Amino acid sequence: MGIYLNPGNDGFRESTRSKIYVDKTGLISCTNALISTREKYICVSRPRRFGKSMAIEMLAAYYSMGCDSRELFAGWKIAHTPSFELHLNQYDVLFLNMQHFLISAGDGDLTEYLEQLVLEELWETYGKFIKNPGSRLSDALKNIYLKTGKKFIFLLDEWDCVMRERQESESLQKHYLNFLRNLLKDQPYVALAYMTGILPVKKYGQHSALNMFWEYSMTNQGFLEEYTGFTENEVKNLCEIYSMDFAEAGSWYDGYCFSEFRHIYNPKSVVEAMHRHRFSNYWTSTETYDALKIYMDMDFDGLRTDIVKMLGNEPVKVNTLSFQNDMRNFRTKDDVLTLLIHLGYLAYDSEKEIAFIPNREIAREFENAMSAGGWQEIIRILKSSEQLLEDTLNGNEESVAKGLDDAHMEVSSILTYNDENSLSCAIALAYYCARKDYKLVRELPTGRGFADVIFLPLPFCPKPALVVELKYDKSAHSAINQIKNRQYARVLEGYSGDILLVGINYDKRNPAKPHRCVIEKLRKQESSSPASVTHPPAD
Repeated sequence: MGIYLNPGNDGFRESTRSKIYVDKTGLISCTNALISTREKYICVSRPRRFGKSMAIEMLAAYYSMGCDSRELFAGWKIAHTPSFELHLNQYDVLFLNMQHFLISAGDGDLTEYLEQLVLEELWETYGKFIKNPGSRLSDALKNIYLKTGKKFIFLLDEWDCVMRERQESESLQKHYLNFLRNLLKDQPYVALAYMTGILPVKKYGQHSALNMFWEYSMTNQGFLEEYTGFTENEVKNLCEIYSMDFAEAGSWYDGYCFSEFRHIYNPKSVVEAMHRHRFSNYWTSTETYDALKIYMDMDFDGLRTDIVKMLGNEPVKVNTLSFQNDMRNFRTKDDVLTLLIHLGYLAYDSEKEIAFIPNREIAREFENAMSAGGWQEIIRILKSSEQLLEDTLNGNEESVAKGLDDAHMEVSSILTYNDENSLSCAIALAYYCARKDYKLVRELPTGRGFADVIFLPLPFCPKPALVVELKYDKSAHSAINQIKNRQYARVLEGYSGDILLVGINYDKRNPAKPHRCVIEKLRKQESSSPASVTHPPAD
């Protein structure tokens, strides 16, 4: 058992002995199916805090020769699969944490340093098959394969650290990628290559030096979706065990979605919340908001507008295909937004090709980044949103209209009102603070149309639900009438609390007081039957 060659199972053993361990051993069944196939090259990219290193330690424990991991995996999902015994501890594994090599090499040649250390371990086991200690790593592995027929499994952690931490050195990046290509591509000694990092494979122009890899990233995790983070059922089970509110856990850490698994949670933050028995922003414990601020402040046309829209709960279209998979070469706002998807600051729906802020934890990071300067008008809106919500709940129509006027003045340089959709985004931004107590849903189908915005209280919140209808150059009264005539409140059938109907109109012809607001309280029994119209007819 070595550090690089067959590292053993201590790392995974620590994970299973931890207070919280969620069984992700089903991943092994997926990788078993790819061994010695054309799909044996796997590049898995995910943000920090999404369990990449834990997964790669699990694979090392399962595949490594020189240790017996049968008891360690007993009782977990993989132990009940047909391929479990076939591959258990049957391979020479080369475990390479590229971050460690990069740090230790310092100003020296990264790849030469890596080869030297790995060859020293290989020499101890296979020295008689290696021509000389100064061989290239790929040549040594070829000789071992020719003499013994043994194939290796390569596990590369933090494979993209060179792209992230040596952003200015294109020559180092190309040299590093060429090294990996020579080590892995079309080599007969490769049974499986599984590498993981934050970024997908680096591109040069339209091509990739590692084009043999099948990529599974935050824009498309493919069949690995279930192993990207915690699933809804996994978090629900943890909330039951630790007596934590499942709905609140979702508002804090849910929001990442894929084709099959529409609810993926940040695993590190969920575990932290369960341990501490407190929901909070645990993202900042491993990364500062400065990292986000750098990208938010990039001067690309439309970037600020898109960020404000997402803060207003409106997703934005993103073309993820032009991104060069590094942290330096940006040509459009889409490249910046795509990077934020890979970093975990944005979620992405590949079917609709839209990005959005996934949850409260990440929204806090955007707030922190904006507070450092350059976004003061948005910060003022967010700070005023507490008062705006209070005025709404108290039925203070004039104060609500005044608050919306002020918010519009602050955001007018970024967002332009031109229809009810843009008005909806601005309203959602103005009520930003409500997200700590409410689930905000825009364009919710009601059976007879779409309610513009609904604020549904989370289970722990005693506040009333809000059904908000928006009008542009019409009247707030007509908005209330539409809620009633189309029975929008019926979408909340089964909800037993109070409901406030909020009609808001923006009149561009009256720049002095463009917003009007009407608020009505709907009695509980009225929410399941047609409500009578008490206001004048719609304009």
